[in-house]
Amino acid sequence: MVAVLLTAACAVLAGARSYLAIGSWARHAPQHTLARLGIRAHGPLGVRTPPSASTLRRVLVAVCPGGLADLLGTNPAGTDTVAVDGKTARGSRTDTQAAPHLLAAVTGPGHTVTQLRVPTKTNEVTGFARLLAPFDLTGVTVTGDALHTQRDHARHLVEDKNAHYLLLVKGNQPRLHAALRSLPWSQVRARRYDRERGHGRRETRPKEFEPLPKWWVIERNFGWLMQRSRLARDYEAPPSEIEGDDPVGHG
Repeated sequence: MVAVLLTAACAVLAGARSYLAIGSWARHAPQHTLARLGIRAHGPLGVRTPPSASTLRRVLVAVCPGGLADLLGTNPAGTDTVAVDGKTARGSRTDTQAAPHLLAAVTGPGHTVTQLRVPTKTNEVTGFARLLAPFDLTGVTVTGDALHTQRDHARHLVEDKNAHYLLLVKGNQPRLHAALRSLPWSQVRARRYDRERGHGRRETRPKEFEPLPKWWVIERNFGWLMQRSRLARDYEAPPSEIEGDDPVGHG
């Protein structure tokens, strides 16, 4: 197993970004490299056979909760935002097993931090704290959809991780939703400033805080999942079918 993990690590350092690429690197590695990685020699000629792509995948998934993402993941320390969302792996369902549901964390620029598989009989809520537990999130704003608008999640982020959060409130929490809608949003004077530099000048634009009418505004940030991680389509409703959903941000 150690030799398999070393092979995967070296392939990633060499630029491999998928299980297939890692297997290709191992297949083309010279014999002296395989010897240094601990691959045993077999047969009368002492030929060292590297692990296949399927073997590499199986070992990495068994050892690393996030699979290949744990080898390629970005350290979120110091970043501005980390988005948490789950997707179902497309094309992975079999006759005996349902398609795996993956919960992932991504930085603002779109770099994967980590991901884990959600157990079949549970949901994303149970994996939220476990997903973020290994990382330093001090000062980072963690965003998530309405499913993660939970007291335990907010308490964990603020008290345990020293982070901020931006979570969405929908109609499935009617009391909280009604309380937020009753707030005098038109009187809010909190502002943020966008500062840009270009064409030989600097510009500063003040922007007042206002409630977003569609929770899809944050959901669309996860479009990278379809391209980078090969995760399945989002089964949530499109923005045209959602009305009156207000986000709430806390720090």
